[in-house]
Amino acid sequence: MKKVCVLLAEGFEEIEALTVSDVMRRANITCDLVSINKDKQVKSSHGIIVEADKLFDDNMEYDLIVIPGGMPGATNLRDDDRVINLIKKQNKEGKLIGAICAGPIALGRADIIEGRKVTSYPGYEDELLNCEYSEDAVVVDGNIVTSRGPATAIAFSYKLLEKLGYEKQAEVISAGMLYKMFVG
Repeated sequence: MKKVCVLLAEGFEEIEALTVSDVMRRANITCDLVSINKDKQVKSSHGIIVEADKLFDDNMEYDLIVIPGGMPGATNLRDDDRVINLIKKQNKEGKLIGAICAGPIALGRADIIEGRKVTSYPGYEDELLNCEYSEDAVVVDGNIVTSRGPATAIAFSYKLLEKLGYEKQAEVISAGMLYKMFVG
């Protein structure tokens, strides 16, 4: 069974973090909301308090780590050395990394996107140096999946599910959530 970690820092974007968690759990994948704070309660960018499943641990092992955007959530993740070390370790092991909205700035700081195709929320291109920047809604380059923002959170989640090897579940879940009504 695959395991997914969605990192939460003060100021995270609710739609991006919770959509990934929701879609993964619909596919019966273990998906932990992991707080980088000292406690499990984390306030989102819009003042909603969410209780994480776990606290950050330097020895965490996941098949996929997800870095949501939101402000100042994305900068809090980018500026946390533990998060950067986890991203580097995940990348070195060839494991999946997902980042959405402003979240890819943490990938830039971890120095893992040079020469890679990535996307982000408009305006963060300056923090994503030496990469091949794209304006596509969801971009996959090897083990890295990036996406634009809140409106792309569902497409991002389904792509992550596919990259984990759950293509059939992605189809079934997207049909059950009426996703195709909006994307054709």
